[in-house]
Amino acid sequence: MSWMLRSLFTIGFVLLLSASVVTAQDASSEQGEEEPFAPNQENLPVAPPEDAIVLFGGKDVNLFLDKEGKKVDWPVEDGELISSRTDRLQNHIVSRLHFRDAEIHAEFKLPEKGSGNSGIYIHGNYELQVINSFGKENPNAGDAGAIYGFFKPLVNACKKPGEWQVYDIRYRAPRRDGDGKIIENGRITAWLNGQKVQDKAEFGEPRSTYHPYRFITTQYLKDIWARQKATMVGPVFLQDHNAPTRFRNVWVRPLDDLSFMYPAAEEEEPEEDEKKCDKEEGEKEQD
Repeated sequence: MSWMLRSLFTIGFVLLLSASVVTAQDASSEQGEEEPFAPNQENLPVAPPEDAIVLFGGKDVNLFLDKEGKKVDWPVEDGELISSRTDRLQNHIVSRLHFRDAEIHAEFKLPEKGSGNSGIYIHGNYELQVINSFGKENPNAGDAGAIYGFFKPLVNACKKPGEWQVYDIRYRAPRRDGDGKIIENGRITAWLNGQKVQDKAEFGEPRSTYHPYRFITTQYLKDIWARQKATMVGPVFLQDHNAPTRFRNVWVRPLDDLSFMYPAAEEEEPEEDEKKCDKEEGEKEQD
């Protein structure tokens, strides 16, 4: 073999190997290999990163809607959004931002009296529990830090009522086929108050009969659920469970390019080429 042929062979082999590595990296990414996730929760409030979209920053609630797709009726006091039942049961609020995979940040404070029962409903199906579990020796799948109905927390990280607490959640949505069947489980890693409470916990179909798409639901949410099953792209909810739990500094950092702003009930549905997330709508506002 001549020197030139050997050189061409070597170059071709290197290019082929490089292409294989890139393909393998892409495949690994899609299969869920993740960078380390260890958010700094030491000092609250935590400033959102530049690529995050703020759902509630203390001044208005325009990136949350009620279950009808209309303006929320949770009160805002001192820059804090207060879970409130008002005149309806299960008065959850739902984000206009829809995403597939994302990191979610929410700071909350339990009331001094009562359980403080609330939650962060990711894609309307998987709840990171918010409830007073302070001091409980053996927390279960209904306690703070749990994925409700699936997994108990790895450790009880709940603080006393009246203190600000913080969740940071990395969420990978379940993958579904053309018939809507889950072909790859979803996964959650979550930190609560500086302690890891879930570590790549895998889950399939939702288990709770009380999640927003099933219990006291609306046509607005039914339409979202139908789209979500087809695209694996959906919202995050903050739960009303008849307790005045307070929220602040709620933001989402999408991990892919599938996020977009879903229309309110009085708006027309966006065209396919208009579904990219408009960063201006999520302009970062802080107190």
